[in-house]
Amino acid sequence: MNFKGVHFTCDPHLSDLLIAELSMLSYDSFEEHQMGFSAYCEVLNFNQSLLDNLVKKYQLLGTISYKLEAVARINWNREWEKNYAAVVIADKIMVRAIFHEPQDHFKHQIVIHPKMSFGTGHHTTTSLILEEQLSIDHYQKKIYDFGTGTGVLSILAHQLGATHIVATDVDDWCIENAQENFNLNDCPGQVLKGVIRDLSLKDQADIIIANINKNVLLNEMPEYARLLALNGVLILSGFYENDAPKIYAHAEKLGLKRIHQKCLSLWTVIVLSKRI
Repeated sequence: MNFKGVHFTCDPHLSDLLIAELSMLSYDSFEEHQMGFSAYCEVLNFNQSLLDNLVKKYQLLGTISYKLEAVARINWNREWEKNYAAVVIADKIMVRAIFHEPQDHFKHQIVIHPKMSFGTGHHTTTSLILEEQLSIDHYQKKIYDFGTGTGVLSILAHQLGATHIVATDVDDWCIENAQENFNLNDCPGQVLKGVIRDLSLKDQADIIIANINKNVLLNEMPEYARLLALNGVLILSGFYENDAPKIYAHAEKLGLKRIHQKCLSLWTVIVLSKRI
């Protein structure tokens, strides 16, 4: 299988933005380096015009340049082990790969097979949600985790005392990886494939987590409101800070009230609750 490598040189604050955008353009592997990062996709999925439009979109925010490379084969496991660093959040959570040594002084330690699924903890939106979860009572709660990626948000919910966890995603790779990570962390949750409207979910949850892009969140929010128990908590991320007003406006119509918001590097997480 042949790949196209795009090696970016950019200002540090642009890396997260570009990686998030590229992940929606069939780029499924990323390596960070001192001056920027590299992104990889299969040659069949590479689109020069989309790449140039993306660079043009963010050029006003800082310096961006790139070089292309044809890559015949990549040993992804070796590349990840060489470049993948553990993630520490609020000095209480450590998300580490299976090849990292354990560090028992962290209250919550999540071990994953890092296989390019979104949600390793490195992206700002994932770390924002993980930190937010620390302040929310999960004990004996029922959880839905939509767009689970690697499953780390569900795994932390389990470690925080949740007793019933259902995680979903639309990607086969994510489903496989999330189930693998659940097993690694003795998380008893269920992993389902499909969009929310096709899963026939009926039970209401105490906490719903959705780390997806803005358009999907807006489309699926009526389902979140239906599945959220009264006084339950809805945690949303995967969108930029300036998109939050649109999310709030839609949520208000569904009886979902703003509780808290935190922003970092242009990204944001918001917490809502279902009220009468």
